[in-house]
Amino acid sequence: MGATRNDPPRNEGEGNKTADRDYRKATREFVESEQGQREIDKAGQVSPQEAEEIRRAEEEAKARAREHDPEEMRDPSRPA
Repeated sequence: MGATRNDPPRNEGEGNKTADRDYRKATREFVESEQGQREIDKAGQVSPQEAEEIRRAEEEAKARAREHDPEEMRDPSRPA
C-alpha cells in the first residue's frame, strides 16, 4: 500500500534506496529525452572568452600544484 499525503515519510536509514531509484530513473529519462540530447550536444561548447578563462584557471592551478608541500620531502623542482 502506498503512502498518502498525511503519512510521514518512511525512514529508510542510511542510503535512501527509494530516493536513489527515483533519481536514477529521472536522470535516465532526461538523458534519453530530446531535451537531454540537446543539452548533451551543447555540453563543452564554450565561447573564446570562457576558453581563455578556463586556460588561465588551469595554469594557476598547475602553478600552485608545483609549489613545495611542507609534508613532502623530495625536491619539487626535480621530476619524481
